[in-house]
Amino acid sequence: MCSDVQWRLCWENELQQAEHVELSEFFLKTYGPTGAFNAKPFEGGRSWAGARPELRAISYDAHGVAAHIGILRRFIKVDEVELLVADLGLYGVRPDLEGQGISHSMRVVYPVLRQLGVPFAFGTVRHAMRNHFERFCRDGLAAIVSGVRVRSTLADVYLDLPPTCVEDVLVVVVPIERSMSEWPSGTLIVRNGPEL
Repeated sequence: MCSDVQWRLCWENELQQAEHVELSEFFLKTYGPTGAFNAKPFEGGRSWAGARPELRAISYDAHGVAAHIGILRRFIKVDEVELLVADLGLYGVRPDLEGQGISHSMRVVYPVLRQLGVPFAFGTVRHAMRNHFERFCRDGLAAIVSGVRVRSTLADVYLDLPPTCVEDVLVVVVPIERSMSEWPSGTLIVRNGPEL
């Protein structure tokens, strides 16, 4: 388990320009190996890909940013059921720390999610991350919801593309003020805006 990391919880408007640049470099190194397209939004000192987070949990160690997760409250629809959630995104662990348990220290975010007054937190991840998130979900803190597609708006307008995209991704749900049995069943989640 990584014990030499310190977590910082901050509002988006508390970040200084140098911190955005440091996070941009972190995301370029973290998302770059998954494909150049995944790293592209972070070029030029930008520390977000789609929607900007409301809050960030940033972990630091002696080498800089170690891990990150962004949080944004928003309404989504699960089929026809509207639901307030904390949308989790911009998840990343520095490559040299993968497999060392740092993701489990992200539990520091849970009390913050409770303070936000949302019934659930939810996020989407690539299918390649399934084993990682299954380990994270083992103790009941979260659950993977299968068989669900997610529709989001694109972060930018492109004349040659539709304004929304539908993805077949893994949905991870964290029950906060309600139990997992109260998560609505459905096969389509509509995110009212771009992903983080």
